[in-house]
Formats: sequence, structure tokens, C-alpha cells
Amino acid sequence: MDMQVRHCEAGDLTDWVDLRLQLWPGDHTEAFFAEARDILEQSQRFGAWLARDEQGRALGLAEASVRSDYVNGTEGAPVLFLEGIHVRADARRQGVARALVSAVEAWGIARGCVDFASDAVLDNTVSHALHRALGFVETERVVYFRKPIRD
Repeated sequence: MDMQVRHCEAGDLTDWVDLRLQLWPGDHTEAFFAEARDILEQSQRFGAWLARDEQGRALGLAEASVRSDYVNGTEGAPVLFLEGIHVRADARRQGVARALVSAVEAWGIARGCVDFASDAVLDNTVSHALHRALGFVETERVVYFRKPIRD
């Protein structure tokens, strides 16, 4: 498939937010626009990429950050962290995710990252398979707990 992957810019906000809503459904369109603008303003720490076909249609999205705090399964810092990745259902299994992750990885290398990490919820086996196909290795499984101490 012929496609182009590039950093998101202000002109990409509508497609960017549309893909975010496909990845994280819900009623948070306005919040997603605000978060996307924040990502654009902090381009040394956060990045987002869109893959587009030859007609300019948005096929997929990847978002990443550079983390200096502890990241489960890693041993150094800074760490490149894949915050989210989504490919439209009709564009899957055509190399879109691989192209997006390659662009993210190049960005992280340019920022001195020593590891590339990500996460997925325990029951998202489709995401687990995608991560393995893209070269990620599972490092651990964690269940987080919470105990409220105030009403």
C-alpha cells in the first residue's frame, strides 16, 4: 500500500481526533482536541503521527512520549513510550502500524531513548499480537489496585 507517515500538525486535528475516538471511544471530542493541541505544543516530549493513503485519507494514528520516570519492564531512561496506536479497520494488515511504529522509533532514537515500551490491558489479545508482530517483547503482567481513603 502506498502511504505517507508524518508528524501531526494543526491542520490534522480533525482526522487525529477522529482516530483517537475510534481508539478510545466516548464523549470526549473537545477534551481530545485540547490534548492534541497540548501535544503539538510539547513536541520535544510528545509526538503524534498520521499515516495517509495517496488520496490523503487518514489510515492510522500513533502517539508517543519520552518518559524519564520509571517505566515497567525497562532499565534505563529516557524511554520512548507508545501511548496509543490505531489503524482503521479497512486498512489493517497492510503495513500501516509497522510504518507508524517505525516513524515513532526514529523520533525516539533522535531524542536519545534507550528503550521503546508500550502497554495493553490484559484482555486485549489483539493488541498483544500486534505488539509482538512489531518486535515488542512482553516483560511483565500487572494488575493495579486502588483503595479509596476519602469519600
